[in-house]
Amino acid sequence: MPKITALPALKDNYIWLLRNKGGRHVVIVDPGDARPVQEAVATNNLEPAAILITHCHYDHVDGIAGLVAEYDIPVYGPANEFVPTLSHPVAEGIHLHLDAIAADFRVLDIPGHTAGHIGFYGHGLLFCGDTLFTAGCGKIFNGTAKQLFHSLEKIAALPDETLIYCAHEYTEENLLFARMVEPGNSAVVQRLKKTRQLRSTGAATVPSTLAEEKRTNPFLRCNTKEVVNSTERFAGHALNSTEEVFSALRYWRDCAD
Repeated sequence: MPKITALPALKDNYIWLLRNKGGRHVVIVDPGDARPVQEAVATNNLEPAAILITHCHYDHVDGIAGLVAEYDIPVYGPANEFVPTLSHPVAEGIHLHLDAIAADFRVLDIPGHTAGHIGFYGHGLLFCGDTLFTAGCGKIFNGTAKQLFHSLEKIAALPDETLIYCAHEYTEENLLFARMVEPGNSAVVQRLKKTRQLRSTGAATVPSTLAEEKRTNPFLRCNTKEVVNSTERFAGHALNSTEEVFSALRYWRDCAD
């Protein structure tokens, strides 16, 4: 498994650095800002080898140009979105072998937040950008609720021990919403307590495990009784499928912001 370092960036983003233990080569995931990467590279005597991009939003791509200009490295990203200086468009079914860090990743199409959003899965790790968050999921921009629902179903089918590396520190605010949806879920209450302890020291709450998300993330619990009942009360009418519950829950979350 690659060694992974979180670089806080912008307001609440994480840029992920992947490397072999003891190795100097590093792969960069979703650099919304070049400067934190450049500082980490210089401080730790690292050698950038590649960039992985999950989707086209500025806070995931704005650092690419500066990094490519300085290090002349390939950029792997979604084939169905415009990403500046993208050199290797990829989509579901593509396997990436990153020789520099001896890592293999499978590309997953996980649209919804954006129409062409992808993720990178391998070694028990999922870099999922803004599709799945710790205790939440991404807003819908130019994707659809139907796409996002099926993307989360795809992620939920991965092994429970999968480590979820999303791209933002949103855990506490997401858990506050989760507690509103499921006030009877003791796992949410305990996770919120743990999250507040971590954040009080400046520690990251990412990654989580998929198992933890299934226990505490309402967007992965749309078939559970309390989530259904709470969402129907918000919607003011019966919801006839798990997908309908998800769509109404996503709208509720938007209204709660």
